[in-house]
Amino acid sequence: MAALEKQNADLQNAIANAQMAGDNGWMLVSSALVLMMSAPGLILFYGGLVRRKNVLGTMMQTMAMMGIISVLWALVLYSLAFGHGNSFIGSFEHVFLRGVGLAPSAYAPTIPEQTFMIFQMMFAIITPALITGAFAERMKFSATCVFLTLWSIVVYAPMAHMVWGVGGLLNASGGRIPCLDFAGGTVVHITSGVSALVAALYLGKRIGYPREPMPPHSVVLSCIGAGLLWVGWFGFNAGSALNAGTLATSAFVTTHLAAAAAASGWTLAEWLKTGKPTALGAISGAVAGLVGITPASGFVTPMSALWIGLLVGIFCFSMVFFVKNKFGYDDSLDAFGVHGAGGTLGAILTGVFATAAVNPVYGAGKAVGLADGNGHQVTNQFIGVGIAWVGSAVGTLILLFLVDKLIGLRVTTADEAEGLDLSQHGEEGYHSELAAH
Repeated sequence: MAALEKQNADLQNAIANAQMAGDNGWMLVSSALVLMMSAPGLILFYGGLVRRKNVLGTMMQTMAMMGIISVLWALVLYSLAFGHGNSFIGSFEHVFLRGVGLAPSAYAPTIPEQTFMIFQMMFAIITPALITGAFAERMKFSATCVFLTLWSIVVYAPMAHMVWGVGGLLNASGGRIPCLDFAGGTVVHITSGVSALVAALYLGKRIGYPREPMPPHSVVLSCIGAGLLWVGWFGFNAGSALNAGTLATSAFVTTHLAAAAAASGWTLAEWLKTGKPTALGAISGAVAGLVGITPASGFVTPMSALWIGLLVGIFCFSMVFFVKNKFGYDDSLDAFGVHGAGGTLGAILTGVFATAAVNPVYGAGKAVGLADGNGHQVTNQFIGVGIAWVGSAVGTLILLFLVDKLIGLRVTTADEAEGLDLSQHGEEGYHSELAAH
């Protein structure tokens, strides 16, 4: 009998070790995929959308976030986001990664906590980098670094804790206002998108906007970047299952279908409006669909994902082509039009389409979203969206004001005319053959 018990225990340990190895392998790959979304994904996507005199300056802003936020995450941000604190912010229990080792944690019981930590770090990197699209071509590099460092502490960490942290106000597992956000609709896209709009309004328009044409200098680069974003997004969403099980499969499928539907919807809308479908429109639509499905990816069926993608694609197209033109704000690379608008609609539609058949997040037999008969979830989604909007807008406005008074935000008129590449970094992205000789 003792031999059988030992054999059974050994078998159970082998199964657990195999599961941990498989889950950990997937999560390390997912972490790399999410980092790829920043570099080279966002670097190329944003870099191609600006004028050639600003290509390196724009790319450098994302590179800076990869360095600064990684260090800051290890020092204090991870603890503020995922430490045991109150409903709004974590604690200092994990500063300097104290206690964050190779054993699993309550957040992910089948992977080392360091894997969970590094996966979440990649989210913290790309979120402030997304904001740079709104003030592209006109903010000082020094101001960008200071502002986005402070923003990550004041805006991102509290929102991440509220939605995903133990005891967080909006946490779907035990929060006072359970809000469904599988991979960052509120935490990543609404916070960055709304903050982007505030930054664009605070800084004002680029010199010559909208009188002078300011077309992208390389849609080719942007297409490559968008493709890398699309591929990397599988790590972003499917990785948020935190294991290599069936929920990761579901999130993977819904992510792809939503992106495809949104790209198609944006392209069709643009074709009808202008008479020509553009590559820029197709990649913008794809990114919008990826944004819209992010909060819903682990809660909805494939057919619901198609609807979410189509609706978000058309909605974001309308924000960029009609709303932006009507109000005249200079959101340079449409960070608000895609991430703010797409994240908002996606978060609300999550409450509509979420179903226990995909993810019984509230327990077996309990309705999840409106599709299951739980209409109150839509109300919770609106509350979560409202908190993300207000927190991001107020926090961003205060930080912009402080940094502006401290070191100044905007480059001089001469520096803006010269371009960020030379004025901020003393280098050029492209050298003509004549200049080389």
